[in-house]
Amino acid sequence: MANGTIKTLVFTRFERFWHWCQALLIVGMMFTGFGINGAHDLIAYEQAAFLHRMAAWTLMGLWVFAIFWMFTTGEWKQFIPTVHKLREVVRYYSIDIFNPEAIHPYRKTRKFKHNPLQRLAYLAFMLVIMPAIWGSGLLYLFYNDWPALGLQNWSLEPVAFVHVAAAFGMLLFFIGHVYMVFTATPVTKYLHAMLTGYEEVYPDDSETGVKK
Repeated sequence: MANGTIKTLVFTRFERFWHWCQALLIVGMMFTGFGINGAHDLIAYEQAAFLHRMAAWTLMGLWVFAIFWMFTTGEWKQFIPTVHKLREVVRYYSIDIFNPEAIHPYRKTRKFKHNPLQRLAYLAFMLVIMPAIWGSGLLYLFYNDWPALGLQNWSLEPVAFVHVAAAFGMLLFFIGHVYMVFTATPVTKYLHAMLTGYEEVYPDDSETGVKK
């Protein structure tokens, strides 16, 4: 292939299934969640609340399988943060991307699929946004059981604040994620890779953007 790259399977079948199911569930949760909070009246409150709960339970179940898959396959290593070439990647997406002749500073391989900026973003999503969503959401869901759990002195207001703040964090992540998809050349490159699993990357033994 051009520039020493090879076309190979980068995203497995389960990885693509997890990605698209998660995307649909998150969109559904944002739509119903903002409806519950009165941001729109496109769906009745009772229906929105029911669908929101169903999507939440489904997504939590999917995450259990995804976590099991990541640890049994070793794919969790893809998310280990690094600052090596982070400055160059940030500069590329903030400045150099507007130059048609600019070349992405990160050399993607099957072994190192995510650049340093992606790793930090995904790590924040998995360790900050999602736990905040799940924790506050479960407290919301089992509000009537707080006394039995010894939480009778807690207030629902801060729980609601955390849940809504995390929802906005998820929305920002989603917008940024969709934007980044279309920064590729050609613009359908990343979308095609996540649909078929195949992408042009550098060989694993080539010099990558992450220190080995």
